[in-house]
Amino acid sequence: MVKLTRVLKVMGLVAAAVGVTGALLYQFFGLRIVVYGGGSPRLAFVTPAGVQAEAIERDRQAKRADAPVADVTAPDTPVAPFPADAPASTADVTSPTSASSTASSTAPSASPDWADFRGPARDGHYTARPILTDWPNGELTLLWKQPVGGGYASFVTARINELDLAFTIEQRGNQEVVAAYDVATGHERWTSRWAAEFREFMGGNGPRATPTYFDGYVYAQGALGELRALDAATGRTVWRTNILDDARASNRQWGMSVSPLIVDDKIIVLPGGPNGQSVVAYNHRTGARAWSSLDDTQAYASPMLVVIDGVRQILVVSAARMMGLDPEAGALLWEYPWVTMYDVNAGQPIVIGDNRVFVSSGYDKGAAVIEVSMHGASGAVREVWRNNRMKNQFTSSILHEGYLYGLDESIMACLDAETGAVMWKGGRYGYGQIALATGHILVLTEDGDLALVRATPDRHVELTRFPVLDGKTWNHLAFSDGRLLVRNLREMAAFDLRR
Repeated sequence: MVKLTRVLKVMGLVAAAVGVTGALLYQFFGLRIVVYGGGSPRLAFVTPAGVQAEAIERDRQAKRADAPVADVTAPDTPVAPFPADAPASTADVTSPTSASSTASSTAPSASPDWADFRGPARDGHYTARPILTDWPNGELTLLWKQPVGGGYASFVTARINELDLAFTIEQRGNQEVVAAYDVATGHERWTSRWAAEFREFMGGNGPRATPTYFDGYVYAQGALGELRALDAATGRTVWRTNILDDARASNRQWGMSVSPLIVDDKIIVLPGGPNGQSVVAYNHRTGARAWSSLDDTQAYASPMLVVIDGVRQILVVSAARMMGLDPEAGALLWEYPWVTMYDVNAGQPIVIGDNRVFVSSGYDKGAAVIEVSMHGASGAVREVWRNNRMKNQFTSSILHEGYLYGLDESIMACLDAETGAVMWKGGRYGYGQIALATGHILVLTEDGDLALVRATPDRHVELTRFPVLDGKTWNHLAFSDGRLLVRNLREMAAFDLRR
């Protein structure tokens, strides 16, 4: 009995010590439970947003001292938003008169810039130039690395005044910050910021939507619905609105995550409002409302400009269906029911050939390929195949030479796009992101590694893998003239992929 008492006493002391240690680590060192993909919890040290913002400012000040940049922080003097019922022809008195071109009348083509979410066609393909696939000593040359604000947005890139710039949106303290960086050096060129702080325990805090670049302007959307058109050279606010307020919509559980889409003279966003305000188009130069349509609750996938069976249309995956919309007024052309647990449709669809579309979601939903036959202003839908062998929870697959490659939850898989048959499954990458370049798949893993996988249906071939970022990494990869840009909640880096 005495021995048992002593054991219990020791156990009590140990438990008390563990409790005190845990409290100290929580209070002073930021030890937290962090939820990774699939809902798996991990203990990790988390830097508070305010502390991270201070670290970023120290880093940027040091770099400015080495290479001064004039007027780094853009004045926050936004033009007031146009009324919801303003005509689309309202003059834009703040835009440069030279900015008058519009987007192509066909789906976007390859460009030296990575000006859109997941590339020019939003399909994860980098085709601007061949990349290095024989990495020296299994790694890439690091160009620079530095701290970055929180959030899950990726970069878009463009050449502005002979300078390659990368744009992203970050959480710095209690502000959402759009920042422009020199791709060659990582130096911050300008920022545009506003008060906003989205917080969510399961998914994590900060803005989610990758900005969009078009014709000298950056279009950035925050997690709480703030939408701004910014001059890409200076960061000056041209116009702004809050798409949730404008559409009388409620925010989604995991925040506004959709990257805005440019179509002709319009910018398409998905606030998910009622009474015909689920999909909204604004004039991209003025911010005037152009049209709105549908009543769908929206999800987390971004709209895409595509051509299906010869008909140009906007491809949208809402919380309950995939559909094609007329770009001129948002009229529904066709629909395909696609309902998932928690309304989480986050993976991007893929157009296959002339008239087939692949869609995939996680939470045991799986994947499907449908065939759309257009007849004038409407389309007939036929399901080609459906299975649960590719589950893109919040990653997106890619198509290469008739085969689909993607993360089935956390393991890479290859499917025959024609039949849905599994060609192979292998390689654990967590809930990371992928892109295709020069016949190879670049994988940015959930733990911050970068892997190179051969895009072949024969078998899973991982050529190399090395760490590039520290901590949970859900952000998509981006490119700029043969350079690779990566980021997560705390770091951003650039690597040389040029041959």
